[in-house]
Amino acid sequence: MSTPTLLLSLFQYKAWANAELFVELRKVDPEANEAQRHQAIRLLNHIHVVDRIFVGHLSGKPHGYTGTNTTETPTLDELQAAVTETDRWYIDHVGALTAERLSEPVGFTFTDGLQGCMTREEMLAHVITHGGYHRGAVGNVMRQADVQPPKDTFTRYLHTTEPERRER
Repeated sequence: MSTPTLLLSLFQYKAWANAELFVELRKVDPEANEAQRHQAIRLLNHIHVVDRIFVGHLSGKPHGYTGTNTTETPTLDELQAAVTETDRWYIDHVGALTAERLSEPVGFTFTDGLQGCMTREEMLAHVITHGGYHRGAVGNVMRQADVQPPKDTFTRYLHTTEPERRER
């Protein structure tokens, strides 16, 4: 499997994992577990904001964020719609990248004002690993509210979306 193909598969997995997480997060009672639900939404919003910041870096367009979260907390519906749209952007973007473009260094400014430079491939790897790390934290918050989070693993994604793999 080539790097562009693997990255595309990882971003498809990320979209799948996000969709499953939003379904299960809706099971957290907003009255009985208000604090946990709010914390989970804040964590998911942080993932989304960082994803959007890197959309800006990768596309060379201003992202408009001054930090890695927003002051206001979006509703679950608003956040899910925004995350779905951003996941689609990444899948389309990665699907169109060549191996040569992946190794291209891109300079940018972090939200704290410091300068940075990463290859496109490094940026995409950061987006994948950052989201996975924080989805795990959301899962822990959900457990505190007595809701089982989805099994967020790449192996489960591959075998769910390609059941023929189990026949080998």
